Amino acid sequence: AVAGLIEAATGPQSVAATGVGGRKGKRHKPRRSLPAHSLSGTDREKLLASVDLFVFDCDGVIWRGDSLIEGVSETLAFLRKLGKTIVFVTNNSTRSRKQYAAKFRKLGLDWVREENIFSSSFAAAAYLSSLDFRKKVYVIGEEGILEGLKGAGIEYLGGPADAGKVVDLAAAGGAELKLDADVGAVVVGFDRHLNYHKLQYATKCLRELPDCHFVATNLDAVTHLTADDEWAGGGSMVAAVAASSQKQPVLVGKPSQFMTEFLIREYGVSPDRMCMVGDRLDTDILFGQAGGMQTLLVLSGVTSEKTLKGNKGVFPDHYAPSLASLGPSSVKE
Repeated sequence: AVAGLIEAATGPQSVAATGVGGRKGKRHKPRRSLPAHSLSGTDREKLLASVDLFVFDCDGVIWRGDSLIEGVSETLAFLRKLGKTIVFVTNNSTRSRKQYAAKFRKLGLDWVREENIFSSSFAAAAYLSSLDFRKKVYVIGEEGILEGLKGAGIEYLGGPADAGKVVDLAAAGGAELKLDADVGAVVVGFDRHLNYHKLQYATKCLRELPDCHFVATNLDAVTHLTADDEWAGGGSMVAAVAASSQKQPVLVGKPSQFMTEFLIREYGVSPDRMCMVGDRLDTDILFGQAGGMQTLLVLSGVTSEKTLKGNKGVFPDHYAPSLASLGPSSVKE
């Protein structure tokens, strides 16, 4: 169901040749088969020489849960020393940019600034702002989405405030759930306090309120809340609302190209000089390929080497056990 939503929500979009510094941005062509071996030696040196901007996913690439993955700090310091621009694009909508910057500091990466971080919660607010949106948003999600909307000056309801609400048809005498008529969009992201009230309210907004936008922060089926386990992700929650409302969402997180276009405008770097580094084939690598970037899959998160070699449709340009393969110790091998 989530895979179907990705196709429906994003369609066959990609970033067209984009004006970068007065020139047309060049696009990197994705591979049609799996690399013969993991990243090493000459391939690593060529990759480092051909990339000006590295785009990193966070969960499974930089950290697992609240633990920094081994070798990450040294690798990022090495890339900065080489003069590479580093940004972080995450589908996790639970934190705002400010909250993410605080997490980076807590993990010892105190050089990371809010402006280096692009979360799907930020993308949701940016997308609605691009529509000159003037109404309220009903939120299935957590604090990160609320902070993003607040920063954009957009009113909202729902989210954590509806965590304890229950649907009691007997007590209500069968009364209809009353909607705020000023709601003009439903934004759905990861929500640890998802309940039936939230599902029903979002469903009724999309079915009954005129021209109500349906925005998904991400469609990741699973996520990492702890270092070792996979948990149900935001995509499962989006799928529930899509099924009950019979509406398809606009996706603003990966692999949607909304963030790629934003990065090209923000940094003025041609897509072929960017490299997307992630742990998921169906979001991170697909996101990079659709945007014309080079791609590196790390096996420190969701995707195992067995899964990578068994997949038939999405082939990264490179793969490696972890981000440490780009680091200073690896270059000396």
